[in-house]
Amino acid sequence: MSAALFGVIFPFTQREKGTRMKGHCICGAVEITVPDIQEAAVCHCGTCQRWGGGPLFTLDHDGQLEIRGQDHIVAYASSDWAERAFCKTCGSHLYYHLKGHDHYALSAGLFQQSPEVSLSQQIFIDEKPDYYDLSNDTPKLTGAEAFAAFQAANGESD
Repeated sequence: MSAALFGVIFPFTQREKGTRMKGHCICGAVEITVPDIQEAAVCHCGTCQRWGGGPLFTLDHDGQLEIRGQDHIVAYASSDWAERAFCKTCGSHLYYHLKGHDHYALSAGLFQQSPEVSLSQQIFIDEKPDYYDLSNDTPKLTGAEAFAAFQAANGESD
């Protein structure tokens, strides 16, 4: 559930209506287009670290994705509640998707031409390894705090 919590806990900012941004995988087989997003988020959970070798930097989007090259996408059910997608040709990480919700945490690295994006928040800070620190002054939530905030924002409880 980790990265998909971002936009739900702290709503992200999108630029003026109609402005779009495009991102693509390394080989270009997959292209994703979404409304411009001005805030990036970071997940330090253990699964994100194993997936990409470090924290997952995301641009969060609620709603359907406009995708070119859908046939090059493979999704892996990384938990009972989420899936992670990648390009089956080059292996680029594309997104983290929370099952049952239209929320996507898109890999920020896909969008190389994204001016004015700032880091807005970090989650699973309690799982962050000691060998790095981000100097950005952002809200930092533990895994428990992130899950609690997500449940409260969505009217869910244990």
